[in-house]
Amino acid sequence: MSLFRTDLLHADAPSDTKVPRKKHMMCLNESILNPYPLIDEAFNQTMQDVSLNRYFDDIRDTLHKLLTEYVGHGIKEENIIWANGADDMLYNIFLAVREDNDSFALSLAPSYFDYSTFTRAVGLNFETLDFNDDLDFDADKYLKVLNSKNCRLGILCNPNNPTGQLLSDDKILYILRNTEKPVLLDETYFEFSGATMVDRVKDFSNLIIVRSFSKAFSMAGVRFGYMISQEKNTLEIRKAQTVFNVSSLVQAFVVSILLNKHVFLAHTKKAIELTKQMHSDLGALPNVKVMPTQTNFVTFTIGEKTSKLFEYLKEHEIAIRDVGAHRLLKNYLRASCGSYEQNAYFLEQVKNFLKLS
Repeated sequence: MSLFRTDLLHADAPSDTKVPRKKHMMCLNESILNPYPLIDEAFNQTMQDVSLNRYFDDIRDTLHKLLTEYVGHGIKEENIIWANGADDMLYNIFLAVREDNDSFALSLAPSYFDYSTFTRAVGLNFETLDFNDDLDFDADKYLKVLNSKNCRLGILCNPNNPTGQLLSDDKILYILRNTEKPVLLDETYFEFSGATMVDRVKDFSNLIIVRSFSKAFSMAGVRFGYMISQEKNTLEIRKAQTVFNVSSLVQAFVVSILLNKHVFLAHTKKAIELTKQMHSDLGALPNVKVMPTQTNFVTFTIGEKTSKLFEYLKEHEIAIRDVGAHRLLKNYLRASCGSYEQNAYFLEQVKNFLKLS
């Protein structure tokens, strides 16, 4: 007899061991900025009024105000809740929509790796509909599965990770108009793409948007993500969270980030240009195929020798991500945009490998 859930007995625990640790970490789509030195004065000033010995602190109200102002588009404070990173926010949503053992969520594929990890963790089944070979998708096929009896949630990642492309606004709106099921729009890379459906939250009671501070705001290690939806949805999903789900320390850090958002958004603008250059430089190399991207990463292949390139780069202290598990991405790798110097070194090593092979 097991003392724990039998459906998890043979599952793997979360692990970071599959991510290589090298001098040049270009595998997790992180920002190259360490945010603390940029906001240390603002953070230290903010912390003067935060009582870490108390559960309740006014910093929550300050954060709600500043975050609502940042989101804009007529969004109100009651439309926003947050969690310890976008991953935790996804987990809360999956937990809130699960009804029974037959419940499932639907995603396009290939898409964010951990949708399946988090759905499994809460006992929610997970189904996928493959993108077409051109990375477009059939909205009617998606709706057919989404509107089936046991489907509890549709997931659309926009821009999509790990392919980097934007989904069609028309298709997203078509899906929203033709289902009553909740549709989770993952806008983790919003600051890089500029594409958002936040202005449609008022129009669609089934639209749930999730964003992250890990990428554009350099907070991957701090952990902060948030959700935007109509108030009835934020209330229901809040029921799947603990009362004090994000520490006052993290909230104060986010407040300090938002007070200095111009610094990070300016850096993001530079990262967009560097990513475009990285994409162009890679695509100009012989036998290299690069996918379009609206993110801070580039997904590419050199065909059958891709796995050898992956190992070669590790030997030269460059960690990127192997994303080839899905048939549409067979032999593909994903490289995060780094600094100008990191990108140049990465490109140099790819060139060296191509010459050797």
